[in-house]
Amino acid sequence: MAKIVDWDSRIGRRVRLRDLHILFAVVQHGSMAKAGVHLGMSQSAVSQAIASIEHTLDVRLLDRTSRGVEPTIFGTALLRRGRAVFDELRLGVKEIECLADPAAGEVRIACPEWPGAGFLSPIIDHLSLRYPRVTAHVHVLGGSAYGQYPELLERRVDASLVLLPQPFDGELAREFDAEFLCYDEICLAAGSRSRWSSRRKIDLAELGDEPFILPDAELTGATAVIGAFRARGLPPPRIAVTTVSVHLRNFLGMSGRFIVALPVSILNLYGDLFRLKRLPIELPNAQLPVGIITLKNRTLSPTAELFIACAREVTKSMAAAPPRAKRVGLAGKSNHSERNARRASVRVRLGHSDTDPA
Repeated sequence: MAKIVDWDSRIGRRVRLRDLHILFAVVQHGSMAKAGVHLGMSQSAVSQAIASIEHTLDVRLLDRTSRGVEPTIFGTALLRRGRAVFDELRLGVKEIECLADPAAGEVRIACPEWPGAGFLSPIIDHLSLRYPRVTAHVHVLGGSAYGQYPELLERRVDASLVLLPQPFDGELAREFDAEFLCYDEICLAAGSRSRWSSRRKIDLAELGDEPFILPDAELTGATAVIGAFRARGLPPPRIAVTTVSVHLRNFLGMSGRFIVALPVSILNLYGDLFRLKRLPIELPNAQLPVGIITLKNRTLSPTAELFIACAREVTKSMAAAPPRAKRVGLAGKSNHSERNARRASVRVRLGHSDTDPA
């Protein structure tokens, strides 16, 4: 008959947070000696703490290799769950502090350059004006992080402000919660020196020989522009520069030599600063659903909740119009509010295109 182990009793009596902390230090520094120096402990005491956890769990947590100490599969599993334990304790302490005064806490946000420049900037400005003692820590995401959110899984941030993955299902839906905030939109712009900036009407065919600045080919900004040309039976535009950098597109667009694909939020905020003007051309399939991603089943701090409330308020005033009803199956729902229509719209749209930073 298999031995029945009372894990609750064993863990409660034998697995201590101090020992978990030591395990983290050993893995971080790669050796028990270095961990001991960091913790102000002897190597023997470190070794005893690790041995105590291994004895309690009846598995080997660490392997000694030529490169130092590395976690086994059992150690990796314990570290992953242990990180959550320490994170929840840290949040618990922060929450106790915030309960007395949530407006004096801190919030950690991850965001790509866009929508960081287009939405996060005014959100943080609004948050700072309303709660001047709140500290916001911003982690800038690179292109490889889209749709993966390791910074959330590792609990380095409270929330990510991103272009919502489409569709948001499968492993994503199991690990994360998503809240739709608003739509942004891709548009074409030119510098004030451009001969196109003063035109009230422009036919897309007229721009075929102009040098374009687009995001990378697989991103919505590029596919919307190229798709617009294809829909008209026109050859693709002449692409002079491809970059995901919004700032580079802004600066290059100032010269008036280029046609630039930009999110409307960027143009509304910085168009005057960079002397850029939106061109009178509508691009099909250029909508960008913006939202907040959080880790599922993780309690947010009161200060993080304040940030999200400010994000809802600011993006509501900045939102582009939702996609036309005939494109998303919302025709005939005139009794719904605009907000409900947007939510219904994004639920339908989240099955049709790829995630990208615009």
